[in-house]
Amino acid sequence: MLHKIDRVLAPVTWLVAVFAVAVLLIGPEVVGADKPPPTPEQAATTAASGKEVFTSNCGSCHTLADAGTSGTIGPNLDDAAPDAATVKAYVRGGGGSMPSFGDTLSNAEIDAVAAYVSSVAGGG
Repeated sequence: MLHKIDRVLAPVTWLVAVFAVAVLLIGPEVVGADKPPPTPEQAATTAASGKEVFTSNCGSCHTLADAGTSGTIGPNLDDAAPDAATVKAYVRGGGGSMPSFGDTLSNAEIDAVAAYVSSVAGGG
């Protein structure tokens, strides 16, 4: 009985191994690991939507001169001048007294607000 099961599972195991290697080798190309940088028009669109997301969701708690907000509950982002990765982490997961917006905002909105804040914070 075990011999019959082994005769069936051996080829399946090889197929799974070949598939796993193919995914590892081809995967980055399929998911776009080599994406070109955004065009100036795309960057401007992202910044504009990021500003909208910021003013409607973040400005009541945070100061950011470019957005014209003066919230005092959270840190002054002009003083903190966070990078995009830091903004994304806090917006997705929250921290301290800041709530998480990971379930409220889409990934595109989080990316947009992170790009916006990191590009204008400290400039003001």
